[in-house]
Amino acid sequence: MFTLLLLLAPPPVEIAPPPRPVDPFAKWEKNIASIEKRLTANPPKPGGVFFVGSSSIVKWEVEKSFPGAGYINVGFGGSVVADSTHFAPRILTPHKPGTVVFYAGDNDIGRGDKPEQVADNFKAFVTVVRKDNPSCRVLFIAVKPSIARWKMFDKQTKANALVKAFCEKEKGLVYVDVVPVMLGADGTPIPELFVKDGLHMAPKGYELWTAEVKKALAK
Repeated sequence: MFTLLLLLAPPPVEIAPPPRPVDPFAKWEKNIASIEKRLTANPPKPGGVFFVGSSSIVKWEVEKSFPGAGYINVGFGGSVVADSTHFAPRILTPHKPGTVVFYAGDNDIGRGDKPEQVADNFKAFVTVVRKDNPSCRVLFIAVKPSIARWKMFDKQTKANALVKAFCEKEKGLVYVDVVPVMLGADGTPIPELFVKDGLHMAPKGYELWTAEVKKALAK
């Protein structure tokens, strides 16, 4: 009888293991490893100027814009503020930069983050960069107005205002306002500053950014 009951009993239900947490930073590992390899091959001197952030930094021909200055570009395209914060201990802080020129926040708002999140994440970035290098200057390039994300301009403006207020309270932080020079007489983005996608910048856009960053670096 007991054997019959065992034969009629339903098979045990297999419980699937819980899904592994997704590492939001894993997708950047190849980019970061490549940057590390480049920095190892040609170690920068302490006190240098590092450009970091999303694709607007990646596509910036820093050597061409600032010839002979020896500025270093460690941007990685598609990134958000938190990505640069996470990888700062690998691509920034070991080299003790004197100044960090930072552009991110564009993709954050593009994916739906609130302006307050952008500002808070930038504060976290500054904290990490200055943890062992408190005198490091950080230049925040304002989230740019663009044709592709013009509908998000109000959110961008709010995020910029929050970051600007933070920069004005902290010594060594500089808000670089590129917004006015990128808007035409009608108050909308100047088409000639962008490539076909309406998001990334053409050489004329970088010329404007270079002029504004030079002013900020000279302060």
